[in-house]
Amino acid sequence: MTDDATLVILGATGDLTSRLLLPALGQLLDDEPDRAVRLIGAGVDEVSTAKWRSHVGEAFGSDAGPRAIEIATSTIYRRTDITHPADLKALLAEATGRPVLYFAVPPAIAQAACEALSPDDLPEGTILALEKPFGSDQASAHELNLTLRRLLPENQIFRVDHFLGRSMVLNLLGVRFANRVLEPVWKAEHVESVLIRYDESLGLEGRAGYYDRAGALADMIQSHLLQVLAIVAMEEPATLHEVDIRDATTAALRATHVWEDNPVHFSWRAQYTAGDAGGEHLPAYADEPGVDPRRHTETLAQAAFEVRTTRWAGVPFTLRSGKALGAATHEIVLRFRPVRHLPDGFTGDAPGSVLRFSLGPDTMSLELNVNGGEDPLELTRSTMTSDLGTGALRAYADVLANILDGDAALAVRGDAAEQCWRIVQPVLDAWHRGEVPLDHYAAGTEGPSWPALP
Repeated sequence: MTDDATLVILGATGDLTSRLLLPALGQLLDDEPDRAVRLIGAGVDEVSTAKWRSHVGEAFGSDAGPRAIEIATSTIYRRTDITHPADLKALLAEATGRPVLYFAVPPAIAQAACEALSPDDLPEGTILALEKPFGSDQASAHELNLTLRRLLPENQIFRVDHFLGRSMVLNLLGVRFANRVLEPVWKAEHVESVLIRYDESLGLEGRAGYYDRAGALADMIQSHLLQVLAIVAMEEPATLHEVDIRDATTAALRATHVWEDNPVHFSWRAQYTAGDAGGEHLPAYADEPGVDPRRHTETLAQAAFEVRTTRWAGVPFTLRSGKALGAATHEIVLRFRPVRHLPDGFTGDAPGSVLRFSLGPDTMSLELNVNGGEDPLELTRSTMTSDLGTGALRAYADVLANILDGDAALAVRGDAAEQCWRIVQPVLDAWHRGEVPLDHYAAGTEGPSWPALP
């Protein structure tokens, strides 16, 4: 593929573009000023090119470098209905080099736009980038995949998951595969349980229109956290090439099922009530603007899964995510089994070691049992910590760099998207039938006290 690319943001006047895409592009251009990229904004709103350029400049920030300023002052905007083939063709005709179409629009509009295209409309090397959700269940995800594959090969389709930003994934892979002290024990014989948690202290932040139809399970666990599970659980890939990485992660997802195939006993859901969280007072979720209380949407979800492979059978992988909680906790925790036998003479407890990856900024800590102090035979707990840094680029800039480079290794492959829906469908069905009660927790607390994990 040519290095010269035109990034076409469809939905250029929306929140995603302003809040995430443009700031990330500005950072990427500052970090890589030699990158050959042109920017076109497109949307249904009537916006002058001068106003669009001003908007891009503001999003890049007052400290933007020369390359970012150059892009901001040369970008163009086109009023476009992306569901009309003629409008899309006219937009593509203005792209130079390799067109990268980033659909910063609701999924239904993105799918309608793709259905309006034909393979002949797309110049060689075109890339399509789409935001989650990828369908609303396994069947709709499959239909979306059929639409996309009719247009382009899989390695030119980027289903965006910013949780798979390069630094976080490479930290996990490097620590696991580059250390003999960890690689041999990364399996059920030594690992007792795995927790992947993304607890937020923030509330809805104006996202009720989407969130109230999705909920915590579909918004976070079905997409982001299952992708992280796949990275943790996958077998060693031969290379870091997109085929090897995505083959390995998708194989892990195919082996993943609800613990004991029992979503009633091993899934939990809750919704926040009024309280103080994230530095502000929040009303009860049911009273938030744009929320339909009859939906009984969960704002905290937790479920236990098993990866049924020789490496992981018998190890519970617990995935949890929620909003308006007391503390923002983003972590991957591997809890190791205790030693089989402790020689007589030691005093104190010797629980299993704990390996913890905290996300943003990335750190790694390892809890070990050590002896020392006044009584050299008394065991105490000691934690070793390593700062893994924030990465050269933040998550969305990582994502944009991969897309512009045509490197799909950390994009979600179509069959993986279908598997993620297949994995959570039994939980969604049980909740829809009312078989799992909707608990409540005050905003700013740690959530309900649920049963001990398997």
